[in-house]
Amino acid sequence: MTAWVYIMTNRRDGTLYVGVTSDIHRRAWEHRQGIVPGFTKRYGLKRLVYVEPHDSVAAAIQREKSIKTWPRAWKVRLIHGVNPDWDDLYDSLV
Repeated sequence: MTAWVYIMTNRRDGTLYVGVTSDIHRRAWEHRQGIVPGFTKRYGLKRLVYVEPHDSVAAAIQREKSIKTWPRAWKVRLIHGVNPDWDDLYDSLV
């Protein structure tokens, strides 16, 4: 896979951030360390609760834009569908 859509949060049912990256390991680590200033650092979003692989960066960007327009309830359902306990998926990245 060449691109990923992901969702970060600070806690179960907490603040959500939807992002896209070509290197999910590096990007999730950057969020966890708080080394990049911005929304995720400001709100302490360090828990990776959703990842979705895509074959192209263009497809991932389109999906990210789509998810960002969704109501919060839809995003929560998306997370619950694959990660009902809102576990941090960072350690499961291989």
